[in-house]
Amino acid sequence: MAKKIHLKKPKKKKFKYLIYILIIYLLYQIVLNYFNNLNLATNNEDFIRALLANSNYHLRYEKNSNNLINILTNLITNFDLNKPSTVLEKSFKLKDYNDEKMIKNDSDNDLSLEELEKISNYIKDPYDTEINNPRIYIYNTHQHENYSSKNLEIYNITPNVMMASYLLKEKLNQLGVPTVVEEANLIEFMRLNNWEHKDSYKASRFYIIDAMNKYKNLDLLIDLHRDSLSKEASTTEIDGKNYAKILFVVGLDNPSYQENLNLANKIHELVSNKYPTLSRGVLTKKGPLNDGVYNQDLSSKMILLEVGAQYNTIDEVLNTIEVLSHIFKEIIGDA
Repeated sequence: MAKKIHLKKPKKKKFKYLIYILIIYLLYQIVLNYFNNLNLATNNEDFIRALLANSNYHLRYEKNSNNLINILTNLITNFDLNKPSTVLEKSFKLKDYNDEKMIKNDSDNDLSLEELEKISNYIKDPYDTEINNPRIYIYNTHQHENYSSKNLEIYNITPNVMMASYLLKEKLNQLGVPTVVEEANLIEFMRLNNWEHKDSYKASRFYIIDAMNKYKNLDLLIDLHRDSLSKEASTTEIDGKNYAKILFVVGLDNPSYQENLNLANKIHELVSNKYPTLSRGVLTKKGPLNDGVYNQDLSSKMILLEVGAQYNTIDEVLNTIEVLSHIFKEIIGDA
């Protein structure tokens, strides 16, 4: 009887090689992802410095969140390696914290100070240098108004209006316009005085008066906020770039509101002439359901400026700030 000869199947051998190649490639991606993370800023102050040095710096976070390892894991398990909390959320059917955070961030007027601190962070000035005789003073009555933190939150980065203020300050200083930002922690100040979020304008008023007494040559005071709108309503595309739209707010309960209104209209018209669709206009408010003054009774040189809304990304905000820095320089003129 002839002896049977067992031949190895070449297909199995090829399959083994493919598995080995795949394992090596995945290991390479893991190592690459690790070193990419090492080069990313992991706090707000470093992120601001990096963003000012390279306006496309935010793209590194987007690229990292779309790495092959994370995509494969999402497809196979529906877990996001960049968000370890999704393991708990899927396992125990917990509500997505980020969704809840964004919902709360849409309208935070009714939140307690403790709740506000949970959805955003106080940010220190990354360029804390003494500015002599500033011409522009920027502050944030609502310091904890957030922008979109997509791809950034896991790195402990929370883009908010304070970040926008520091970016605007640096852009103006680079243009030769001495500018300062109010660094006082208003949440902490209100807590010490047993105040609530509704007292924010009363809190910022203390610091505005102090700044006006300290800096005698201020040409412009800017209360920088962000609005609560859909992404479509708060974003515009100009020459292929996305910008966060702006809005000016004037309180008609201020007896001298006309001067503030004239200033807001002047800036709006200048922006609209150069960048159509960027400004949403000038909104006037009064009555018991609104503040109606917004501290604008302190100075005719004061504006309340809404830059973007909660779904805008920090790069869209930065594009707008680049424009505003040149607009404000033109508005106040040469010293």
